[in-house]
Amino acid sequence: MFRNTYDSDNTVFSPQGRLHQVEYALEAVKQGSAAVGLRSKSHSILLALKRSTGELASYQQKMFRIDDHVGIAIAGLTSDARVLSNFMRQQAMSSKMAFNRPVPVNRLVSAIADKAQVNTQEYGRRPYGVGFLVIGQDQSGPHLYEFSPSGNSYEYYAMSIGARSQSAKTYLEKHYESFADCSLEDLIQHGLHALRETLQQDKDLNVNNTSIGVVGAPSMHEKTTGVSFRILEGEIIQPFLDTMIPKEVPGAAAAPPPAASTDEDVQMAE
Repeated sequence: MFRNTYDSDNTVFSPQGRLHQVEYALEAVKQGSAAVGLRSKSHSILLALKRSTGELASYQQKMFRIDDHVGIAIAGLTSDARVLSNFMRQQAMSSKMAFNRPVPVNRLVSAIADKAQVNTQEYGRRPYGVGFLVIGQDQSGPHLYEFSPSGNSYEYYAMSIGARSQSAKTYLEKHYESFADCSLEDLIQHGLHALRETLQQDKDLNVNNTSIGVVGAPSMHEKTTGVSFRILEGEIIQPFLDTMIPKEVPGAAAAPPPAASTDEDVQMAE
């Protein structure tokens, strides 16, 4: 992407009606590691690919708990995510104190969208360089939202953001119609398959680079009995990884025909 005359600040439209600083912020989201979200009639889940800066470094945190019923996965600048997640926690706490009930998920997402929109309109500010997938559960059921630095937010059945997220979207678009009636185990399996699509060819998912966030009743592999948002990391996610269907290796299907021709040669020799 090249510099042009109209990208010096975010208050100047280009002749094509574009805000280039906002578009650059959206590009920052695409540089972050992938995150995938899905929802069924009873659960909302997040899956995220954690990155490590080196052999001596720990893996980056990709999920944050906002309230008992809300959690987020991030892609982009972690420092911006920390600021926005603290704002979301303040909103959730204020709603709890004022109305004595958990804040509705759509109101919480609208609050951070409004906050991000201000930074696309006022001079001297920069857009946030992070995108969220927000899951939650309220009186109307489970929800999944995407928040982007442009100030837009949308509700989805399934969604992915971050690097190579288009591959995960392709998988989700093929299977989304079955998500509504899926059990939690099946929903996580679909999410892991979608997240695997974002990996490079020589990489694979493991207990160190994968995080799973869940809102809803626990699975058979969890020891908890609550339905609040929880983050699964480490050895507890190994049973879910074990249920994944191995990826097809290109060229493996071409192996049987030569074997058949060999058998025919042997029969002819007889």
